[in-house]
Amino acid sequence: MALFFIFGGITSLNDVIIPKLKELFTLNYAQAMLVQSAFFTAYAIVGIPGAAIVKRFGYMRCAVIGLLTMMTGCLLFIPASASATFAVFLAALFVLTGCVTIVQVVTNSLISLLGPQASAPSRLTFAQGFNSLGTTLFPYAGSMLILGGLATVSAADLSGAALDIYRVAESQLVVRAYIGLALTLLVIAGVVWLNRDRLKGQKHGSGSPLQSFDLLRQPCFAYGAGCIFLSVGAEVAIGSLIVNYLKQE
Repeated sequence: MALFFIFGGITSLNDVIIPKLKELFTLNYAQAMLVQSAFFTAYAIVGIPGAAIVKRFGYMRCAVIGLLTMMTGCLLFIPASASATFAVFLAALFVLTGCVTIVQVVTNSLISLLGPQASAPSRLTFAQGFNSLGTTLFPYAGSMLILGGLATVSAADLSGAALDIYRVAESQLVVRAYIGLALTLLVIAGVVWLNRDRLKGQKHGSGSPLQSFDLLRQPCFAYGAGCIFLSVGAEVAIGSLIVNYLKQE
């Protein structure tokens, strides 16, 4: 449940980071939305390799691997802030999300093993409620930590050394939020590691993870995947731009 809560929170923090980075680097909307592109592209790229890692190390140990590398992704915001470079922020987000993807591969399967198979959908739906709780609480806390300086000085009014100093100082607000996340992930990883041998009955097929693409030949699965693609796309686009939209006169 804690993992689902963290997933939802990390994802929703993007909606807070976008207006911050847009102001710091004087981005247009297309450039600012590269934050979400970097974030969600990792799901497409890392999903299948993530499944292969789970198959190799097992659910609990892979969860620890994913959590520790998620922590590394959070800490990458420190050099991103020091460089005050937008591309480095995007790289940090990509690394963070790639690790989130691995842990999500673990947790969705893990939920089905933590009780009778017949009630697995109910358990997954219940766990998703904690995901929604994360998306509710993190933007509120993140806005207080990250967006505090938006109304004081504008990067558009600065240039040269003054602009560089402003970007480094203001991006430290982002860094502090993600350092707090990194410490939380370290605690959760420790708890999972202590329970790494308690899961019994996990089984992994012998085929290649690429065989998953064969599921797309089934119309119900293919249409379902298409629906998820469209609904998540709409949700992400609206949520990402709503902060800037509501700030307009």
